[in-house]
Amino acid sequence: MHNNEPLPPERGEGGTIGGIGVDHAFLALERELAVFLRRARAASGELAREVHPDLESAAYGLLMRLEDAGPQRATDLAGYIGVGKATMSRQLRALEGLGLVTRAPDPADGRAFLVQLTDEGRTRFRAVRVARRARYARRLAGWERSEVAELARLLHRLNSEQEADDAGHSARGGEE
Repeated sequence: MHNNEPLPPERGEGGTIGGIGVDHAFLALERELAVFLRRARAASGELAREVHPDLESAAYGLLMRLEDAGPQRATDLAGYIGVGKATMSRQLRALEGLGLVTRAPDPADGRAFLVQLTDEGRTRFRAVRVARRARYARRLAGWERSEVAELARLLHRLNSEQEADDAGHSARGGEE
């Protein structure tokens, strides 16, 4: 068997989905991603509660984006996170109510507003992020640095391709 040939189906699984061959490597990926995502959702809730006891787990990603990219328009945040405007508005109102973000007029467009972390939001988020990174470092202590870098590279590639697919889907008006 050559390296680029699909592996035989696993326990009767396999075949094609949408014309794409599904071999055991893709089935294993699906299983591992499902476990990873389930754990990530649980961890996200814990992290959010560490930032503030009343913070929704989904909002942790918003705080991360604001910390990493700086002030953003609500529509840009919604697009980045992959939620609708109504959902984003509700989440931002909750974050404002907790004193973690504020809105300021966009200097480039007086009709728009930029969302940014408050000093309190930044302090709380950074403390939790430092603790989370320490947990990652402990969990991956037995890995080679090159393995950690490769995992980050592959996840970045997967996320970038998903982002491009999402952008293409939005540009077509959600029709495929």
